[in-house]
Amino acid sequence: MLHHKSYLKRGRGGKAFKVVKEHYLRDDIWCSIECCTMCSHTEPILSSSPAFTKLVLKPHYIVPDTNILINQIDILAHPALKDIIILQTVYEELRHLSLPIYNRETFIERAKDESPNDRNDRAIRSAAKWYATHVKQIKDKGKALEVVLLSDDVENRQKARQDGILAYSVKEYVEGMNDTPELIDMLGNVSISDNKDKKFVYDAGSIQSIIDGVETQIMILGRPNLNRAIQGDVVVVQLLSKSEWLRTPTAVIVEEDEEKNLFEELQKADELKEQSKDIDNESFEAPRPTGKVVGIIKRNWRSYCGFINKQSVKGSNTSTLSENVSVYPMDRRIPKIIIRTRQAQNLMGQRILVAIDSWPKDSTFPLGHFVRALGIAGDKSTETEVLLLEHDVPHQSFSQQVLNCLPPEGESWIVRDEHLQGRADLRNLNVCSIDPPGCTDIDDALHVRLLPNGNYEVGVHIADVTFFVKPNTPLDDEAASRGTTVYLVQKRIDMLPELLGSNLCSLREKVDRLAFSCIWELNPDAEIINVSFTKSVISSKESFTYEAAQLRIDDQRLNDDVTKGLRILNGLAKKLRARRMERGALTLASPEVKFQLDHDSQDPVDVEMKELRETNALVEEFMLLANISVAEKIHQKFTATSLLRRHHPPVTSLLELLVKAISHLGLTLHYETSKALADSLDEALLPGDAYFNKLLRILTTRCMTQAEYFCSGTTSEKDFRHYGLASEIYTHFTSPIRRYSDIIVHRMLYASVDHNATYGRVLIDKEKIQQLCEVLNYRHRMAQMAARSSVELHTNIFFKGKTEQNEGYVIRILKNGFVVLIPRYGIEGIVYSSSASGKAKKVSTDLNSAPLIVYNPHNNCLESVIDGKVISIKLFDKVIVQISVNEDLIGGGEGGMRQKLKMELVQPFLPGLSVSNDNGGSFKTYKDDNENIEDKNYNRKKDKREDINGGRKKKLKI
Repeated sequence: MLHHKSYLKRGRGGKAFKVVKEHYLRDDIWCSIECCTMCSHTEPILSSSPAFTKLVLKPHYIVPDTNILINQIDILAHPALKDIIILQTVYEELRHLSLPIYNRETFIERAKDESPNDRNDRAIRSAAKWYATHVKQIKDKGKALEVVLLSDDVENRQKARQDGILAYSVKEYVEGMNDTPELIDMLGNVSISDNKDKKFVYDAGSIQSIIDGVETQIMILGRPNLNRAIQGDVVVVQLLSKSEWLRTPTAVIVEEDEEKNLFEELQKADELKEQSKDIDNESFEAPRPTGKVVGIIKRNWRSYCGFINKQSVKGSNTSTLSENVSVYPMDRRIPKIIIRTRQAQNLMGQRILVAIDSWPKDSTFPLGHFVRALGIAGDKSTETEVLLLEHDVPHQSFSQQVLNCLPPEGESWIVRDEHLQGRADLRNLNVCSIDPPGCTDIDDALHVRLLPNGNYEVGVHIADVTFFVKPNTPLDDEAASRGTTVYLVQKRIDMLPELLGSNLCSLREKVDRLAFSCIWELNPDAEIINVSFTKSVISSKESFTYEAAQLRIDDQRLNDDVTKGLRILNGLAKKLRARRMERGALTLASPEVKFQLDHDSQDPVDVEMKELRETNALVEEFMLLANISVAEKIHQKFTATSLLRRHHPPVTSLLELLVKAISHLGLTLHYETSKALADSLDEALLPGDAYFNKLLRILTTRCMTQAEYFCSGTTSEKDFRHYGLASEIYTHFTSPIRRYSDIIVHRMLYASVDHNATYGRVLIDKEKIQQLCEVLNYRHRMAQMAARSSVELHTNIFFKGKTEQNEGYVIRILKNGFVVLIPRYGIEGIVYSSSASGKAKKVSTDLNSAPLIVYNPHNNCLESVIDGKVISIKLFDKVIVQISVNEDLIGGGEGGMRQKLKMELVQPFLPGLSVSNDNGGSFKTYKDDNENIEDKNYNRKKDKREDINGGRKKKLKI
């Protein structure tokens, strides 16, 4: 059926012309009900035996309106609600949602003077009526079925009932369900009245402004100035006058109270401001801009993991009445959330998931609802799910639609003759891979052979993931959404289904695999003579671990072709590395933890530092070379839309602080260029202290910005540069099994080298590529942070019930303590000054005032007087600390915050320095953004650290 709609439109010249839109309407729509014989189904989706309730006694299908999906999505996602029909009208308004449910619509033309919302409501009622009529015809064939419209709009329900449609509010419907009382707690937008603070009303905020186009950090002090914005919201900020800017004292760590979160500390901002007027200016940093939130452009509310504040629970152990309770999110940047629940007693001691519904201007805290229970607090599996949820890591099982995209042969799939068309057959080459022990997602391999002219042919062969992951398929969409594989201590969260990542794409030994090969001709000095790219078929001769490959290289008794090839590659890699260092590439460092896990429990039984061998550097150099060569190639074809990766110069102010910190050792750092910084680091040695240079590189790494993906057409070529690698252009090509960025680059490279290749418009759409880059940067950061949290969790498990003394280095001085790095474990903790009660003690800067410990701003150290002698703690000092887990604060049985690592100073002894409780969750294991070792080790072997300033942002986020 064809439907026309016409209207007049004015053109650029002012002339009006007629526009006719045609709607081609299908008259063969089927219902997708399994038992229906009237429709021609391909794959019926709706069950022939849907559920029924005490409210609706007949088996029925559910049709929700748009607002139900907006406000009650958690209820619709509950397994108790099945056979839900999502209409196209609703789906189009909520395209960002991803529900595995069917969608359809009957066409309804908008009536004269009818609002879009009213038209949509009428369209939903019309579709529901069509279904209701249709299922009654099925009833005549032996089935008694109904259709229920869910709407919280009273007028919409009344009109539906007038049309003979069963219509209920969500509250009415879930109250009529058996055995699922938790659904009542999951109702969104429930009125919670006793949270209002009549003395405190937030500013409404309506001013829109641009902050001079300058990217800078602006401090928001106090709850009124925060104006109900929370972490992740995009906001408009009004700068306050410079007289109101804050001079912040040298860092003070705020101790964590089990029943408080960071948001509540904002109330103390005025006290901090008053203190800044009276203390020696030398102990303060330069004034920092302050402002107030005057508008919220975009809310970023999501579900939050947390625990119920036991002090807010008023009911008895046997009470099942609904009550208002407060939930403390695990993310301390989020304010506590008020929910109404009848399960408070049962949920005590558990991690739960809650969602924010609203934040009225007269409410002290946001209002929300219970989503689901996650498990007992302190349990490893529960805490692992919490860290995945908190870092927004997609970790659900792959849907059937995604799995349907996999080869139907499954594990029996093999390379056949037809796959050779358009590919180079390289199965005769001595290709091998080098990876960590137990690696199953092998996405890269190498070969080398001597050419007749005395040069070498060197190939990097990368898994051809794009053969299996086609554009615009559910598999491709899922990979784009996940963005990256996430590596936790005890498991990984795959970007691709296991059949691909660990089997069909993995370059296993002695099996034919499809690859995309980058092949160079290098002279004996490792200089590139030429480079080519081709789709290929390879058969890896051996899959080495780093250690096994090193043993082959070092064992001079072995002279087989593969071993000799490894030695040649190793020699060329050293020359490539030397040339990179000469250009100014940085060799940085990070403290890394390697856990040995119990085979059964997967609990850590030993912790040690990771060991790097020559073979790590061997693989690294050729992966970097491949990424640079591919970046140059795709930029020739996709000048405006190539997906590249850059690394900005370090934060100068942080380097200045580091230079000042090492000046008392007679050392300095020059950082005018990356080459100057690299040379300075090489020269910064302390006799008798072999670890000092690595420590300095660790701290230098923390002055670096975060590397990021970007679209080439969004900036000038001078901004393409990768500072850490000293490369003018760079991308990611070598890990498509675990990074979606590499999949896009593979598609671009194929289009660049094969004139017959076809590709979608997305590869030439600058806006879409940049949007994709922003998503990938976000997923990359979240993966790093989730991996870091997993290390923290397992470190606490390892130290639980133990007490150890270890040597450490002071890497930061605070006004109320210091940060210490333990080289043996690669962990950090805070030893801070405390009173007998365990609360942070105010520290004077006047030594004559004689508290137990003082901060000396002139020398940036902590001092104490013992028997008339001044004992000090300063940067880079060696100390002995005692490590244990503070289980008093776990809240495992109470549902409180996570366990915390506790540190006490043993040597030297300073009265007043005691237990360390880091306010961020016990300790920090920073993972540094060192792309010198990025490609082969990224995520899997070397986690990166997010820039402490959160990277460069174009929009200010709280």
